[in-house]
Amino acid sequence: MFCKLARKNVVRSVRDYTLYFLTLLFGVCVFYVFNSLETQWVMEILAQGSGKMMVDAILQLMDVISVFVSVVLAFLILYANRFMLRRRKRELGIYLLLGMEQRKVALILFLETLIIGVLALAAGLVLGVLAAQFLSAFTAGLFAVTVEQFHFVFSWKGVVKTALYFGVIFLLVMGFNSFSVARQKLIRLLQAERQNEDLKLRSIPAAAAMFVVGVALIGTAYWMLFERGLLTLDPGFWLMLLLGSAGTLLFFRSLSGFLLRLCQNHKKLYYNGLNMFILRQFNSRITTNYWSMTVVCLMLLLAIGITACSVGLNNTVAGMVERDSPFDMTYEIWLDDNSVRLDLEQILTEAGFDVERDLPRRAQVSVCLLETAPGAEPSEDGESPSNALAISQRDANVLLSLLGREETDLPQDGYGVLRGTSSKSEEQALRLKTERPDLTVDGKTYHLEEAAWREDTVFTDGGVHGNILILPDAALEGRAPFKQMLVGDYPAGGSAEQTEERLQAAGERLPEVIGRYTKEGYGITRSTKLANYTDQMGTKLLVLFLGMYLGIIFLVTSAAVLALQQVSQAADNAGRYRILSRLGVEEKMQARSVDVQVFLSFFLPLSLAVVHSIVGMRAANKVIAQVGRLDVVASSTAAAVFILVVYGAYFLATCQASRRIVRER
Repeated sequence: MFCKLARKNVVRSVRDYTLYFLTLLFGVCVFYVFNSLETQWVMEILAQGSGKMMVDAILQLMDVISVFVSVVLAFLILYANRFMLRRRKRELGIYLLLGMEQRKVALILFLETLIIGVLALAAGLVLGVLAAQFLSAFTAGLFAVTVEQFHFVFSWKGVVKTALYFGVIFLLVMGFNSFSVARQKLIRLLQAERQNEDLKLRSIPAAAAMFVVGVALIGTAYWMLFERGLLTLDPGFWLMLLLGSAGTLLFFRSLSGFLLRLCQNHKKLYYNGLNMFILRQFNSRITTNYWSMTVVCLMLLLAIGITACSVGLNNTVAGMVERDSPFDMTYEIWLDDNSVRLDLEQILTEAGFDVERDLPRRAQVSVCLLETAPGAEPSEDGESPSNALAISQRDANVLLSLLGREETDLPQDGYGVLRGTSSKSEEQALRLKTERPDLTVDGKTYHLEEAAWREDTVFTDGGVHGNILILPDAALEGRAPFKQMLVGDYPAGGSAEQTEERLQAAGERLPEVIGRYTKEGYGITRSTKLANYTDQMGTKLLVLFLGMYLGIIFLVTSAAVLALQQVSQAADNAGRYRILSRLGVEEKMQARSVDVQVFLSFFLPLSLAVVHSIVGMRAANKVIAQVGRLDVVASSTAAAVFILVVYGAYFLATCQASRRIVRER
C-alpha cells in the first residue's frame, strides 16, 4: 500500500518535482561524464607515448575533484529536498491528522525519495553515456590527431562510481526526511504555509554601516589580490578570501535594511503597479536568504572564473603550439667538422623518406653562430659572455615566403630579428627593441632596423630556440654553418600520422647514412607540429576538463539553489496572490511581479559575481601571461555563453514554474 501511495504521490507531484528531478538528472550526467575519462580515445592516444604519467595525473586529480563535487552535490540535493519537503508539510500534516503514524509517513517519504533517486540515476546515466560520446567527439576536434575509427565510449567504472556516490547521497536524503518528519509537531505542519520570515534588521544607519564596511572589505580584498597575485598561497591569501567573503555577506545583509526604505523614498517607483508588493515580499525574505545569496554569488564567481580561465588558458596553450610550429616538421643537423656540408633532403631520401611526395612545400637553410650577441658586455678577459644565432637575409626570405609572409629588405649596414620561442626570448627581444644595440661582425657595425623586426617564428621546435638575427647575405658569406635546417609541410589532405611514421622510420636509419659522409661527431634533432600537439595535449586536457567539470557543477548548483528557493516561495505566496486577485489585480500584473522577484533573486548575486570575476580575471591574466597571451575575447565569450545557456535556462524555467504555481493555487 505504501509503495502504491508513494508512486501516486510522485506521479501527482511530477510538475512540482521537475526542477528537483532535472537537477538530480544533470548532476548524475555530469558526474558520470567526467568519471569516465579513462575511456576517452584521446586519453588512450596520450597514454601510448610519454604522456602516460600525465594521463594518470589527470585521472587521479579527477578522482579527488569528484569527491569535492559529490560533497557539493550532496549539499545541493539536501538543500533542494529541504525546500521540497517544506512545500509538502501541510500534506504530511493531513496524513498525521488522519491517524497515520509518523514512522509510516517517514516510510512514504523514504519510498518517494527512492523512486525519484532510482529514476534520476537511471536517466542520468543514460544521458551521461550519450553526453560522453559528444565529449569524445568534441575533444577529437581540439587536437591535430586523426581518429581512424570512432568507437562507443562506455565506462563501467564511471557507472559504479556514480551509482555508489549518489546512492550514499540519496541515503542521506532519506535519513534527513525521516528525521525532519519525526521532530515536527502536527500544528507546525498544518500551518507551514502561514509561517512568515521575521525581518530582524530595520535600522537604516546600521544597514548603511554594514554596506560601507562590506564595500570596504571587498575593496581591500581586491587590493590584496592585485598586490600579492593569485598564486601566493600563504596566510595573506586566506585572509584575502575571508575579507572578500565577509564583504559579500555584509553587502547582501545590508540590503534588508535600506532596500525597501530607499525605494519608499521614491514614491513614483514605490507606488507604480505592484512594486510595493514586490519589494515587501523580496525584503521579507532577504533576512534569511542573504546567506544563500552570498554562497550563490561566490559559487557564480568560481563558475565564471574557472570557465573563463580554462578556456583562455586552453586557447593560450593551443596558440603557443601554433606559434612554435609554423611548419609540419623541422630537421636540424650540426657537425663537429664544419668543412662537411650535408644536404638534408638527400640524406633523408637515402634513408628511405620520399621528400618529393611527403614534403611538397619545403626549404633548406643554414644558421650561423656569431661570437658576439648584440649589446653583450665583454668579460674581464675580453671574451664575449654570449653568442648569437644568425641567418642570411636570403634564407630568411625563403622561409618567410614559404609561410606567406612579407619578405625582409635590409640595408648593407642593418640587421633584423626573427623572434624566438624559448622562455628567455621575450625578455631578450624587449631589451633589443628598447636599447637597439649595434652589432659588430668581422669588424663591421650593423644597426637594428625597425622594419626588419619580425615577430615571425620560422622553425618548429617546441619552444626551445632563441631569437635569430637576420644579416645581409654578404655578412655571412663564406662563414661555416653552425647547423643545417630543413623545414616543410606534409601533403594537404593526407594523413599526418602516417607521414610522421615514415619520417620516424627514416630517422632511425639516418646515423648509418650520415656515417657515409663523415666520421666526426654530429647532432641531429627532429621537431614536428604533431609531436608538439601531443606534448601539450595533457596540459590542454587537464585545464579544459577541470574547468568544464567545476564550472558546470558550480553554475548548476547556484542556479538550482535559486530556482528551488523561488519555486518554494511562489508556493508560500500563493495565498497572497489569491487576495490580489480578489482585489482586482490582473493576472498579467501578478505574473510580472513573480518575474521581477525571480529576476532580483537571480541577478543580484550574478551582478556582484561578475564584478568579482572581472577583478579576478585581471589577476589571472598576469599569471597566464607568463606562458603566453590570453585570448580575452574567447574566454569572456565562452563564459558569457555558458551563463546564458545554463543560468538563463534555469531563470526562465523558474519564472514559468513560479507563474504556474501562483496561477493554479
